[in-house]
Amino acid sequence: MQIDLRTVSIEPQRNTFDHLARRFGDKPASRYQEGSYDIQAAENLHYLPTWDPEQQLYDPSISKIIMQDWYALKDPRQFYYSTYTLARARQQDTAESNFEFVESHGLGEMLPPELRDVALKLLVPLRHAAWGANQNNTFICGYGFGTTFTQPCMYHAMDNLGVAQYLSRLGMLLGDLAALDAGKEAWLNDAVWQPLRRYVEDSMMVRDPFELFVAQNVALDGLLYPLVYERIVDDFLSAKGASAVAMLTQFMSDWAVETRKWIDAVLKVAAAESEHNREVLQGWVASWSSRAASALLPIVELALGADADEAVGEQLAVFKARIQKTGIAL
Repeated sequence: MQIDLRTVSIEPQRNTFDHLARRFGDKPASRYQEGSYDIQAAENLHYLPTWDPEQQLYDPSISKIIMQDWYALKDPRQFYYSTYTLARARQQDTAESNFEFVESHGLGEMLPPELRDVALKLLVPLRHAAWGANQNNTFICGYGFGTTFTQPCMYHAMDNLGVAQYLSRLGMLLGDLAALDAGKEAWLNDAVWQPLRRYVEDSMMVRDPFELFVAQNVALDGLLYPLVYERIVDDFLSAKGASAVAMLTQFMSDWAVETRKWIDAVLKVAAAESEHNREVLQGWVASWSSRAASALLPIVELALGADADEAVGEQLAVFKARIQKTGIAL
């Protein structure tokens, strides 16, 4: 008996969801588009916030930045939950291997005491700054508008929580639990850390989600990560024989470079939207970056001493050149 096999092509009745077809046309959508676009709650919110009855529950007007389409602030990495968790899982595997290697080979004990002391005094208190960044990005996610803008802020918040945890592990590996207590005491009472602590606490009072995005992700992180993890850890400490510290903070260095692409893309699109946006962003970036540089100077002095002022000045110049590329003149 002969059996004839044939292929039957079944055309789908529709290629994508209606809201995506209205935005992108009737064609198959990517997973990022399905998980990001036009899913912001905007209607039938049922009640006004009791703490501010003049605004809606999700209200774009609470920001000075005005966008015709908040979904224009897309993430060039195209992170949605699956791609984000896969990317971070790979990085976590690398970080775990680094911690295991440093601990199993006793590299922490081999560090010269003066370098271990610098690493602990510099890095452990920063876990409190990372927790502040977690809280700030959570606020942006809660009060910002448009999922392509708020979704990566939530990922950014969890990343900062991870940074705080890695710094805690570094403290315990190099200095035991006493290092964590000393770091907390320094954050609360050491004069060196009070400008940065004030910056973090003041930023947590900012109610405009986009200004908070500038204060935290653009200005503070844009100066802190290159200064601490690139200039001090990767260059200064490693050159003196503390490459183990660079291994323990590899995630921070790689993460800062990756997330910078998203932050710059958001700034560029928002600034190009209107002259009003550009002027507002210019004022925010100028004021917050100047304050961040002043707050970081005494911390950089913990490692670089008299060379700290030059290092901060050079990094501030690099930061300004980076911001200029987004269309914001400083």
